[in-house]
Amino acid sequence: MEKFKTVLDLHIKPPSAVGYGLVTLLTAGGERIFSTAVFQCPCSATWNLPYGLVFLLVPALALFLLGYVLSARTWRLLTGCCAHGARAKCSSGLRGTLVFAQISVAAALAPLTWVAVALLGGSFYECAASGSKVLAQYLCSDRYPDCADQLPRVPCSKDQKSNLQDLLKELKAQSQVLGWILIATVIIFVLIFTSISRCLSPVSFLQLKFWKIYLEKEQEIFKSQAKEHATELAKENIKCFFESSSPKECNTPSIKDWQQISTLYTFNPKNQYYSTLHKYVNRKEKSNSIRSSEGDVVIPVLGFVDSSGITSNPEL
Repeated sequence: MEKFKTVLDLHIKPPSAVGYGLVTLLTAGGERIFSTAVFQCPCSATWNLPYGLVFLLVPALALFLLGYVLSARTWRLLTGCCAHGARAKCSSGLRGTLVFAQISVAAALAPLTWVAVALLGGSFYECAASGSKVLAQYLCSDRYPDCADQLPRVPCSKDQKSNLQDLLKELKAQSQVLGWILIATVIIFVLIFTSISRCLSPVSFLQLKFWKIYLEKEQEIFKSQAKEHATELAKENIKCFFESSSPKECNTPSIKDWQQISTLYTFNPKNQYYSTLHKYVNRKEKSNSIRSSEGDVVIPVLGFVDSSGITSNPEL
């Protein structure tokens, strides 16, 4: 169980080179297991295409949705939005769209890795392409007459001297070329997106490092204080239950307080705060809401603020 929690933490914790690398390796390893131990192409003109596409795309879709589920920002954005009278409090418009786009980009890492590794392996693509009538016309246009009829049996061919091996090699070559194109496209997109977001960053490189250290310590201390406070409250309630006595006053944050520190972080150059909790405790008037104020903007490079927030720990 502890090992499973460690794997989940790779998705939940703030993005890093090591985290992305481990997620990529785990996804690639899972694809290899599926392609060798589970996948068996039916070599049928009817089933090859849907069978190959299911193994190529459905796990990718599952990983993509899992990326949403394991993102703290998703639940910060959605929690309470459907409650009565709370619709106006939710992030909306351009700000909500930008946050959703950032969550989607982060969630796409594992599924794109799955598809890229699957294409490099070739098994799923070979099976799906051999059942496609459109590709059959392209592959068999200059070959022997019964090529189109034999194409669905290509993935199962073991005869090294057979004409089917030429078709198999061509399908594998197409799959690997598509795989490398996908990898190159993703790397270029990530490089451009990272460069632009860093170029537009309102804070310096070293301040970003300090910011991440602060968030890590805030999360550790919050978890410790939350456990201590919850333990004290639980002990007092249980004691009063068994002794039939009245409980001592124990101050806890109100629903409004919890709602405010759970909102998505927005940057304001006039008042620089390192987290939503930091912004909440430093507000000038206790009655003021911190949800939105003039000058608040969502900065892509500061997306880690919500990802490493107090709601990101699955044990809490």
